[in-house]
Amino acid sequence: MFKHKELILFDFDGTLIDSAPDLALAVNHMLEQLGRPPFEETTVRGWVGNGARTLVERALRASSDTEDAAETVDRALAIFLEFYAGNLAVLTRPYPQVPEVLQQLHQEGYRLAIVTNKPYAFIEPILHSLGMSELFEYTLGGDSLPQRKPDPRPLLHVCETLGVDKERCVMVGDSKNDILAAKAAGMDAIGLGYGYNYGEAIASYTPNLVCDTFAEVAVPFGVSHGVG
Repeated sequence: MFKHKELILFDFDGTLIDSAPDLALAVNHMLEQLGRPPFEETTVRGWVGNGARTLVERALRASSDTEDAAETVDRALAIFLEFYAGNLAVLTRPYPQVPEVLQQLHQEGYRLAIVTNKPYAFIEPILHSLGMSELFEYTLGGDSLPQRKPDPRPLLHVCETLGVDKERCVMVGDSKNDILAAKAAGMDAIGLGYGYNYGEAIASYTPNLVCDTFAEVAVPFGVSHGVG
């Protein structure tokens, strides 16, 4: 189905890695510092996917009956980022078969890149910790450009930077932000049935293909060795 593609763009959190446990640790540390009650990891999972500031804003909103001033949000974000920077890969792990499938795609000659709403400074340290740094030709964070997904410009920026036509690219992600960005960019998309999509079925955003496991992602690219 996608054997003619050259570049595969991947979302990060909820697609390649399950980072919610460490994000929950950072959120609850931030709330503790502000004298507010913590939340279960399952609750924090529902807030992940739109970048660090939005995650912090959602946590603050859930922990108070009144809206916080911008100064409080800024302070909370600083606390969150400082703690998270020192605890990026305590509990974070790749989803099943992610390293193996990425390696297979890489060996078959596909170019791989990451386009995430996660702050750029966190991407490489996590990849390095998980032993996946060498697989990706390019990474783009949520603060790398003025725009972020679901805006299509991050996807198009990567295509332009790497000199690949959008018709030869595929976006792979777990969130509606990934699918909406791909559609707006005129790019094919694979939606994942797991991850962080706010309780919505990814199929409702009509990606070209829906995969329930990461192993299935390899198949339309003609890479099926070890996939089961």
